[in-house]
Amino acid sequence: MAKEKVILAYSGGLDTTVIIPWLKEHYDYDVIAVCIDLGQGDDWPVIKKRALDTGATACYVVDAREEYITDFVFPAVQANAVYEDRYLLGTSTARPLIAKILVEYARQEGAVAISHGATGKGNDQIRFELTIKAFAPDLKIIAAWRDPKWDMDSREAEIAYLEKRNIPVPMKKDQSYSRDENIFHLSHEGLELEETKNEPNWKHMLQLTTVPEEAPEAGEYVEIAFEKGVPVSVNGKKMGALELMQELNTIGGRNGVGLIDIVENRVVGMKSRGVYETPGGSILYFAHEQLEHLCLDRDTYFFKQHIALKMSELIYNGRWYTTLMESLKAFVAVTQEKVTGWVRVKLYKGSIRGAGSGSPYSLYNEKIASFTTGELYNHHDAEGFINLFGLPLKVRALMEQANGSGQAVDTDYLKKRPTR
Repeated sequence: MAKEKVILAYSGGLDTTVIIPWLKEHYDYDVIAVCIDLGQGDDWPVIKKRALDTGATACYVVDAREEYITDFVFPAVQANAVYEDRYLLGTSTARPLIAKILVEYARQEGAVAISHGATGKGNDQIRFELTIKAFAPDLKIIAAWRDPKWDMDSREAEIAYLEKRNIPVPMKKDQSYSRDENIFHLSHEGLELEETKNEPNWKHMLQLTTVPEEAPEAGEYVEIAFEKGVPVSVNGKKMGALELMQELNTIGGRNGVGLIDIVENRVVGMKSRGVYETPGGSILYFAHEQLEHLCLDRDTYFFKQHIALKMSELIYNGRWYTTLMESLKAFVAVTQEKVTGWVRVKLYKGSIRGAGSGSPYSLYNEKIASFTTGELYNHHDAEGFINLFGLPLKVRALMEQANGSGQAVDTDYLKKRPTR
């Protein structure tokens, strides 16, 4: 009788390398490993062989890089969604796509369960499982780190588990940062980062980005063109989403941009410290926002800031496939209809500065904005506007004067200043 099947989200890293033999030892399933290429730069034939050598019945590799950029990264950029003011959601945007692909394979293979290696302390368990529930509430979820049969409590224990079974450890012990990499970013947790008093060991850690102090002295200009909020070219060359992201990563990486060291609030309630490399993504976010300053009116831009905050929360919390998220994405899509144009930025030793922008839909009008009086704006018109705009303040002050208390009469508010 054929065994039931479990789909394993397989990266070839430490956790998932352990989980294949662990699943076979503790569950009577055929393990089907699914590798999802989001731009990690891994040697997929080697990883596929590793999965099969450690007991997987089958291993599939999916190139989802373009889909990830167009369907997840670009919508986040269009929204200007940033978590806790700094994190550009590189891991968060990837997880719903990974989980959806796992469900697709579960359906194709007739699997009864999906397994993942996210820890019980992290955000990814939530992101994976909310997406699985959204598409396949009937599937069993085996979260190894939360499973009662799992008796390993550290990365060191996992390494010992593999060594005991003569399974090659897919990492060096002194390089055991917990990392997540895709075409958009690379994150680092663990080792010296677990103590907030420590400065990150930048030279030892960084893989995509030059340490800013060692970036070229001359810096570099880069120009990005957008159509409806979507980047379409770099330095005048039209590119597809994948090529464009790779090009910006290269440019940003050699100039040391896109590094953050942040202590963030996880969904599960604890704080965690991570270092993120997002060289190309940081350029995109900056340039896109510059273009929006040209093309969006004040009320739309102001309200969109609220939408961005909510979207960043939803993305971080794993709620991509929700009605609210779909609704907010629809709002953002409307705001992007006129966000077309170009932005030039100057990169210099880790910094990004604006260096010019233009759009056929720009709302910036030189005839109005110039200090020189023009036909479209009469300085005297401002007097009536200020009188009406300030009417509530004036009415309050008159009331306070009539009652003898308040900021219009109280000396606690209005101080005497020296006259010499």
